Order: sequence, then C-alpha cells, then structure tokens
Amino acid sequence: MDVLTFRDYCLSLPLTEETTPFDETTLVYKIGGKMYACADMVDFDWVAVKCDPDEAQLLRERYDEVGTASHFNKRHWNGIRTTGDLPDTFIREQIRNSYMLVLRQNVSPKSLREEILAYVGEHGLPE
Repeated sequence: MDVLTFRDYCLSLPLTEETTPFDETTLVYKIGGKMYACADMVDFDWVAVKCDPDEAQLLRERYDEVGTASHFNKRHWNGIRTTGDLPDTFIREQIRNSYMLVLRQNVSPKSLREEILAYVGEHGLPE
C-alpha cells in the first residue's frame, strides 16, 4: 500500500475527517473527532490503527509486519508495516476495524455516535 491508497481509503470511510495535528507530514484520520488511523506521508513505512487489545496481541504474534505503534498506547494501537508482505486488503480491513471500534467505543455524545452509526448502516463501508 502506498500513501495515496491509504489516504483515499481512509477518506472513503463515511464522515472521516483528515487532519495534521502533530506536524506537517503526519496524516491523522478521525471519526466523530476521535482518531482511528495515522501515518507519515513522507516516510510511509507504518500505519497506526486502534485495535481491541486481545486481537492486537494475536495479530502481533501472527504477522511479522504488525507490532506496537510508536508514540501510542501499546495495548490499544498496532503499527502495521506497509512495506512488508501483507496485502492491501489486510491493511484496509485493519483500518476499517479501527474506524468501527473508535466509532462504537470512543465517539461521544451518544447521540452523535448513534447518528454516525445510522449513516454507516445506511451507506455501508467500502471493502
């Protein structure tokens, strides 16, 4: 996966916001004001995604390209190497899972979360 494919995929997820809050080169993608993915657009070697802690550990054990995400909570965030052997479909699936996890667990108030979930239910998520 290259940075443009990453960016296009994140922006294809409903109601995603693209920001650069850390510096000029780190792309951060949010749903409902909460971050679900980020990567450096110049040194696009890793994508950070939020993950259920148990699943995060299983993915780290199963794939050499999956580890903890630098500068993030090691229990809840995985770093996925974009230069490894993982197919783009796997990386997109992890981004999609992160999006839904953040939406279901972190977006508040509840009314906003329910509004976004209804929109996603209506429109679906891209593969």
